[in-house]
Amino acid sequence: MKFIVSSSYLLKQLQVLGGVINNSNTLPILDNFLFELNHNTLTVSASDLETTMSAKLDVESGDEGTIAVPAKLLLDTLKTFPEQPLTFIIESNNTIEISSNHGKYALAYANGEEFPRAVELEDPSSTTISGDILSTAISKTIFASGNDDLRPVMSGVFFQFSTESLTFVATDAHKLVKYAREDVKASQTAEFIMPKKPLNLLKGILSGNESEVLIEYNEANAKFTFDNTQLICRLIDGKYPNYEAVIPKENPNKLTIDRTQFLNSVRRVSIFSNKTTHQIRLKIAGAELNISAEDIDYSNKAEERLTCDYQGDDMQIGFNSRFLSEMLNNLNANEVQLEMSLPNRAGILTPIDGLDEGEQVTMLVMPVMLNS
Repeated sequence: MKFIVSSSYLLKQLQVLGGVINNSNTLPILDNFLFELNHNTLTVSASDLETTMSAKLDVESGDEGTIAVPAKLLLDTLKTFPEQPLTFIIESNNTIEISSNHGKYALAYANGEEFPRAVELEDPSSTTISGDILSTAISKTIFASGNDDLRPVMSGVFFQFSTESLTFVATDAHKLVKYAREDVKASQTAEFIMPKKPLNLLKGILSGNESEVLIEYNEANAKFTFDNTQLICRLIDGKYPNYEAVIPKENPNKLTIDRTQFLNSVRRVSIFSNKTTHQIRLKIAGAELNISAEDIDYSNKAEERLTCDYQGDDMQIGFNSRFLSEMLNNLNANEVQLEMSLPNRAGILTPIDGLDEGEQVTMLVMPVMLNS
């Protein structure tokens, strides 16, 4: 079995697939890429049992065959080549010989039959979405998902599809982000929870990619197909918390402010905050927002005043500065609105501008108790 392929083209595809491979695998075979050659098409797959990703590559060949190739060794070798054609020859003594313009390299391969097969989705529902929209939906929400192993449902992103819109939600119980698209619809209502790892892979590949992504899903798995790539992953099992119940409906106090100015101010002031609570205090009266922080243990404190547009009663509210700056950082608006009701109820952050037609972003941040 023999094939010829461009070195940089192969490297580019394998680097994407390499993101699936864990550093420590229970099954040694998972440290390999699966190569399936069918004449001029080479299908390369990588898996960690939960997520399997494969890409179809164009190569020059007339052969067929299946082998498993050590991923790290192959990637490390490919990174050192300038652009050139590489010839892969699979020898009968369980080695692959790679010939470049300047030399030959031999590496051992494993039996491709041992590689775990990706699951076939039985009777899936499907939705089509533009790659760029999916990538945006992931990056707008994934940072808000949790890392708590005891609450696995909150460690992923909740996909909620309906015939009117698509909604993506992530929360870790301290902050929540809901991203909705009314310009994209599904053929039927469905909801499932996607784990972080495959989402991060998709986010990276699909950023700026206009091509259509076919999403197929059933109770247990989801499959994403686009261009020459396919990703199949196991969904997180469980029921997502009722997030609508925690979004306060009545928020009479509305603060409108320049996002960049607010973000920079929060970042600066938070340097002086307590290193465990990261607490900052917002004091709003009239058209003035006072942002302050204090670390009593070290006698550090900071205070800044910003002008803002505010409608509502004078109030003081405390937030974790890391959550607040993360959220402000994830919006690409010039101006944002922070809606509040009481100092012990969640604040709602929304962008005023910078949204596409049919796009909605709602961010919710839980307050922290202020020690008077």
